[in-house]
Amino acid sequence: MDKDKDSKNIEREYIVPLRAAWSKTPRYKRANKAVKTIKEFIARHMKVYDRDLNKIKIDRYLNEEVWFRGIKKPPAKIKVKAFKEGEIVRVELAVLPEKLKFKKAKEERVETRAAEKTAKSKVVQEVPAPKEESEEKKKETDEKKAATVEAMEKFEKQEHKKAKKQEGGKVNKAQQVRKNSLKAR
Repeated sequence: MDKDKDSKNIEREYIVPLRAAWSKTPRYKRANKAVKTIKEFIARHMKVYDRDLNKIKIDRYLNEEVWFRGIKKPPAKIKVKAFKEGEIVRVELAVLPEKLKFKKAKEERVETRAAEKTAKSKVVQEVPAPKEESEEKKKETDEKKAATVEAMEKFEKQEHKKAKKQEGGKVNKAQQVRKNSLKAR
């Protein structure tokens, strides 16, 4: 099963027995114990220095398969593939069940679509307008905003004066509320 014994990249398949380990633990810890057992087994058989479990990375789908029936009833044994790349060992399911195949295919499609969208957005972002023009445009828009605000204030004052004259010095409450709300902005 070894691909290259001389190089540091090694690929092997194992059937990991889990029942002996998780049957000794309480029911509410069995799936956790099964995952830890997989890591210990791989550390022993793939010759991980100091049997450091942090150097063993379990694939997401392998983890889902262990947890599929819940925490109390993990599988009795599981077939895995182990890939050693330097000091890190990646472990994944040897054969994906049908449910996980569909899930994996769906997630890959989502990832490719997301990559396409980011590539399109990068192309759009790569062609920005010169900075001098953007600064000029900002100044122009600021001036336009200021001019519209001044024009609105003048218009409101004129309307207020007209309303005062028409009602004999009294201002309509609706107009006064409107004027106050505009000032708050």
